[in-house]
Amino acid sequence: MKLFLETITKKLSVKSVLQLSLVIIAMIGIAVANAAKEESKTPPATQQKAHGDEEHEEHEEKSASLSDAQLKTAAIELAKVGPASIHETLAFYGTVEANGEKVQRVGARFVGTVRSVNKKVGDSVREGETLATIESNESLKTYSITSALNGVVAERNINVGEQTNDKTAFVIVDLSTVWIDVAVFPRDAGKIHVGQAVRIGNPANDVTGEGEIVSVAALGTSGNQSLSARVLLNNAERQWTPGLFVNADVMMAKKSVALAIRNEALQDHEGKQVVFVKEKEGFEPRPVKLGRTDGEFTEVLAGVKAGETYASKNSFIIKAELGKDGAEHE
Repeated sequence: MKLFLETITKKLSVKSVLQLSLVIIAMIGIAVANAAKEESKTPPATQQKAHGDEEHEEHEEKSASLSDAQLKTAAIELAKVGPASIHETLAFYGTVEANGEKVQRVGARFVGTVRSVNKKVGDSVREGETLATIESNESLKTYSITSALNGVVAERNINVGEQTNDKTAFVIVDLSTVWIDVAVFPRDAGKIHVGQAVRIGNPANDVTGEGEIVSVAALGTSGNQSLSARVLLNNAERQWTPGLFVNADVMMAKKSVALAIRNEALQDHEGKQVVFVKEKEGFEPRPVKLGRTDGEFTEVLAGVKAGETYASKNSFIIKAELGKDGAEHE
């Protein structure tokens, strides 16, 4: 069993493992609550037989009943169907880069011998913190090399006992913000300008963020025949690592639609795209006809009404519960 779990874990993505763990935890809590509920409601055998047809009709409704406590345990969030603004977008690819305006290259003021080094690559530093001490060759006095900003050590090029000469001793990078360099092909260049909002997505872990175009290169790149549009992106949580590839959706015109739901609410169920709508009996998988979409909302043309409550987050748990109920009744 241990070998089986290790094999499955290796094959699943990080997102899949997290979702699977959440489903297991939620299903345990739901199962315990349902078991207690069913035990209190179980009728005598004769009464079960008498109501056989009625139970069959209930199963035909295919709804999953979850209490408020169960919704909270499963972290299922609810929202109401209503109007929304949907952006038309242009999809591009980009690369995360360090913010060039937040990079410090530190060298020794006077040539000398390195007496101590306090930081290594990857260490966090604060503004004014001592990075190393140097003994001047001329005065033989010791002085400190300090950081001029808060950040992390990206490079260290000195060791104790070495001569500093004119080389860069440290490179300090403030990663609280990063640049996303987006490759824009000539056919789309006229549609891109400074100030546009851009939704950035990491395809490896589904992390998303929103930034703004701060510059568009005046010159193209001969290698891939593209222009570079630079996006400034907040990185306070250190979710964006320089050097990695990302998806970039540039926001174009904004369209108002009468009915919309959140993209993550949509689930594939019995070959149809559905949204789980909250009814008196539970959550019903409602097939929907969809229209325009962006990275956050999708227009609904048919299948739901304004004001109806639906599961907007973690609805895959309801889908799993519905599948479990269906298997139990077969």
